[in-house]
Amino acid sequence: MKARNRSIHGDVVVVELLPKNEWKGRTTALGENDGEFPSEPMPTGRVVGILQKNWRDYVVTFPSKEEVQSQGKNARKILVIPWDYRIPKIRISTQQAEALQDFRVVVRIDSWESTSMYPSGHFVRVLGRIGDLEGEIATILVENSISVVPFSEAQMCEMPVNTTENPWKVSSEEERERKDLRKTHLVFSIDPRGCEDVDDAFSVRALDNGNLELGVHIADVTHFVASHSYIDIEARTRATTYYLADRRYDMLPSILSADVCSLLGGVDRYAVSIMWELDKTSYEIKEVWYGRTIIRSAYKLFYEAAQELLDGNVDIVDDIPEFGDLDEKSRQAKLEELLWAIRKLTDIARHVRAKRYQCGALELEGVEVRIQLDEKKNIHDLIPKQPLEVHETVAECMILANHWVAKKIWESFPHQALLRRHPPPHQEFFSELRECAKAKGFFIDTRSNKALADSLDNANDPNDPIVNWLLRSMATQAMSNALYFSTGSCAEEEFHHYGLALDKYTHFTSPIRRYSDIIVHRLLMAAISKDKKMEIKEDLFSNKDLEELCRHINNRNRAAQHSQKQSTELFQCMYFKDKDPETEERCISDGVIYSIRTNGVLVFIPRFGIKGAAYLKNKDGLVISCSPDGHSEWKPGSLQRFQNKITSTTTGGESVTFHLFDHVTVRISVQASRCHSDTIRLEIISNKPYMMPDTELFQQSSLLLKSDLVKEVTRSVEEAQLAQEVKVNVIEKDYQKYCQTKGRSLYTLLEEIRDLALLDVSNSYGI
Repeated sequence: MKARNRSIHGDVVVVELLPKNEWKGRTTALGENDGEFPSEPMPTGRVVGILQKNWRDYVVTFPSKEEVQSQGKNARKILVIPWDYRIPKIRISTQQAEALQDFRVVVRIDSWESTSMYPSGHFVRVLGRIGDLEGEIATILVENSISVVPFSEAQMCEMPVNTTENPWKVSSEEERERKDLRKTHLVFSIDPRGCEDVDDAFSVRALDNGNLELGVHIADVTHFVASHSYIDIEARTRATTYYLADRRYDMLPSILSADVCSLLGGVDRYAVSIMWELDKTSYEIKEVWYGRTIIRSAYKLFYEAAQELLDGNVDIVDDIPEFGDLDEKSRQAKLEELLWAIRKLTDIARHVRAKRYQCGALELEGVEVRIQLDEKKNIHDLIPKQPLEVHETVAECMILANHWVAKKIWESFPHQALLRRHPPPHQEFFSELRECAKAKGFFIDTRSNKALADSLDNANDPNDPIVNWLLRSMATQAMSNALYFSTGSCAEEEFHHYGLALDKYTHFTSPIRRYSDIIVHRLLMAAISKDKKMEIKEDLFSNKDLEELCRHINNRNRAAQHSQKQSTELFQCMYFKDKDPETEERCISDGVIYSIRTNGVLVFIPRFGIKGAAYLKNKDGLVISCSPDGHSEWKPGSLQRFQNKITSTTTGGESVTFHLFDHVTVRISVQASRCHSDTIRLEIISNKPYMMPDTELFQQSSLLLKSDLVKEVTRSVEEAQLAQEVKVNVIEKDYQKYCQTKGRSLYTLLEEIRDLALLDVSNSYGI
């Protein structure tokens, strides 16, 4: 505390480096990103100045009733405990400590006197009861500074109208200005099932000269979002759509994101299109065209249906609404046309992807868990998202479009184009990856992205495909973050995108949910006008202003990533919290050791996509011991760590060794915390793999290794208890206006909470 000199996490500070003999090592618990325990001395300093305070709203919890009472019956100064471990306790004045004990509360810091150990602040509002879904989601939003206020009346007045009485339609002026593809191109989209915000669509056709034409068509958001308009300023502030495990918070109102901008099937829409003429056999790009278009998507496909068609299973057409009212002859003709387009699109994507991989593009892994809810909206299962080839096909077309747009806007505006770069990672970050691979007899060459990609391709254990998956996951964690930047602030050699192996890259393909793409659309329109020697109507940012905007967008992207991760972890904990780990079969699972620490191991649970720590020495100083049948118990003894293994030896001479990539049986439970987020707790109960019933084993294998149908994810959650306690009617009109998530709206709840007085909380409000 003294060395931090009243600075708070997030502040910009000046640090004085201490003499080397005063350097300290980190004293940390076993964890995903922790170093050695204890670590070697590392550069240590003290804060000598604060350049910029970045105080924000903090979610806190009041101390327990016993702690409050110990401070005296009339105590008004209460030390509240922040949800974020990195923030010091905050002293606030209140007489409502007992009434607010069971609630998450927002406070703000007012000052930090030099004579005080803690900052002083004040109460702002109540979020919800500790442990309730909506209260915990609200906590995640506040902690990531994510605003979820409704769009204002002024912003909504700028929106187009599309009602039954007054339907939106293409204007005659736009028909004259745009290339009309409605009668010449078979356009279709491929998205998650139930997706409303359809950013992109595709077309493939044979040209008269025998070549092919590939088209990527992106929603023309900038037609409806004028620069410096009210809605533009709001979208810039939000910077992105925030996707949580069970809901989303839109960057733009639903009239745009889910309606007139969304490239839905069977309706006319404005698009910004890129169309390439390709050689019919080599798929070499001959020409490229950029411009504004009018399209009518013929099919709104979901990923699994597209994959089934690609695999030749035409029975899936029964699940595609566009085929529903056709006679058999028309149905067959249209099916053959769609099959040709999907297969050709996939073949082109394979070719483009192969070229990138030859240049060193990386195929990395991450764990994305989807929440499956039952009919009553209770958490039914946690499903690791499984990749299908159509995912890669769509992604490759997006990458191609982003790359070509990046080249175009940079050529036209070399000092004020918004691009996205991915710096090469520091080599020391790969040390654990190299050591883990070495334990399995693999050599990982990290000198370049091409060498790394080839090494990972060769690091396959035929008896355990999880090994390669984990190595790719470790490579992902070693990577630097990709960042938006203005081309006027970097040398051209720094533009490179390491992971994609591209010299220039940007984001163009998702303007409905990313503000960076809106800026890029304006740059592209300005570039097209410049080529035609026409007046540039777009108001472009200077290099300085664009770089400042990029910093804001990068910050909001990190917040989006953190909130998505935290919400997934919240659901993981909620899933296991109500289950008895001693008796519930789903709390026992197979785990794979992927890292060795001084006092335990890090384990990956493939079934649920969970990573976590498993201690081999408990708080009582006992170490794990395993009987001949593999079952474990705690006994007096010691641990000895080696490079790729750790051995537990009891005082009685019994020993058990755990190696990297060993499969073990793990019990999953929840470590509850009143003041902070709950965490998953893993306990090794056997040093042998978990033997499941044959049916469950088959299902788990399918989850990991096959492109099976991914179970549908319900994107909205209703908390039954919350609905009973708080009666709020969200009418359809409000949903259409604000369109966040159907069902319980967090917007409505937060607006109500904001109006509450302290004295009302304990009596009338019970989330």
